[in-house]
Amino acid sequence: MKKLLYILSVILVFVSCEKRNSDFNISGDCDVLSIQLDSVYNGVVDRKARTIVVAIPEVYDEREMEITALSLSEGASANRQVGDRLNLIAPQLLRVTNGDVFLDYALSVKHDEARIISFTINGQYIGVINQIAHTISVQVPAGTNLQSLTPTITTTEGATLTPASGVAQDFSQPVAYTVTYGTASLTYTVTVSEMSAPHVLYVGLAATQQQLPIEEQTAVTWLLSNVNKSAYVSFADLKAGAVDLSECKVIWWHLHKDGGIDGDGQFKNNAVEAIAAADALKAYYQAGGSFFLTRYATYLPKYLGEADCVPNNCWGQDEDKAETVSGPWDFSIAGHTNHALWQNLIMKSNAPENVFTCDAGYRITNSTAQYHIGADWGGYDDRDMFRTKTGAIDIAGGNDAVVAWEYARTADHGAIVCIGSGCYDWYSVAGDAGTEYYHANIAKITENAINYLKGE
Repeated sequence: MKKLLYILSVILVFVSCEKRNSDFNISGDCDVLSIQLDSVYNGVVDRKARTIVVAIPEVYDEREMEITALSLSEGASANRQVGDRLNLIAPQLLRVTNGDVFLDYALSVKHDEARIISFTINGQYIGVINQIAHTISVQVPAGTNLQSLTPTITTTEGATLTPASGVAQDFSQPVAYTVTYGTASLTYTVTVSEMSAPHVLYVGLAATQQQLPIEEQTAVTWLLSNVNKSAYVSFADLKAGAVDLSECKVIWWHLHKDGGIDGDGQFKNNAVEAIAAADALKAYYQAGGSFFLTRYATYLPKYLGEADCVPNNCWGQDEDKAETVSGPWDFSIAGHTNHALWQNLIMKSNAPENVFTCDAGYRITNSTAQYHIGADWGGYDDRDMFRTKTGAIDIAGGNDAVVAWEYARTADHGAIVCIGSGCYDWYSVAGDAGTEYYHANIAKITENAINYLKGE
């Protein structure tokens, strides 16, 4: 009871003190009711986010925009007044004060923008968009009826599109698509062509690339956008003989599995379609075709008849639980710096024998399928033993691991390049954060590998 009376006494003292402090005014609102720039452009106020965005034409000089109207809560004032001129290349602070309280708003402009962001035919065939020439090219399998294809199209937010997305079109001739938003307007010319014999294939477990894990989707999108005459196919398509391999030089498989694949048993359970297509893959390989195998796809050489072993040091995380790196990650290429895969990369001047593949802030699953080297682990005491047991040549790795290796081309088969390092990663769950610099090496290594295997 005494404790309760004490608490009530403290509350009464606090309330009475608050009432006596009559000079402290917190009763007023600090809202921006409306704002107009250059007599024409009105701001959109987001009171929750404390932002004000003013839409302006696609081409407009925002370096000296005048506040021509400003309405605030009753009794409020601001650090910016009607007649002030602002340089809005970067957001500007608008502070609204009422009595003894204030709120800050970020005032910025947004140019009208009208672009096509993605273009897919029949939910499967992805268009390559050239944002400079305003062209979109899509390749579909030979025999596809070009006179009735349905595109799925995404544009910049709020834009209108003519013809509309989801409406079937006759693509036997180029089709023009116009996207419009405010003062912005662009017309894209879409060309769909049949590809009878691709030169580079990405092969996956899913029927379509849209059904792949996001890590693999990101890799496929890069391939289709950057490598001429490339295509996605499923292992089921290969097994069925539905793909013309007569001109195919390289098959790439980048296998991702949340949580990793540790051991041949798990590989068999998770790659049923690939193992079912083993005969078709062997026939391609024995006819001189080559493979680029990354992440858990590095288990595949066993099923091509190259070795009876698989990587012995494997793990991985889920994409939604990926770790954020505090600095660039790398792997060693000591002794192999002249190999074709490691040319023309972004290197650190003080680390010429290390390849860096991501930047601080990048979120990575660290999915790894490599060979541990050392007597402490067993099986591969040194690199000579690794070469003897696997039949492969190591081309990257530190003192205790082989993270990249290859099987040389012979008169009996093509070549295989494997990268099992956890540093080889395409997708960051955080989006573009931390991907500006060293992460560009992932695409360059892949381009180098494909050209190397093609003999270019």
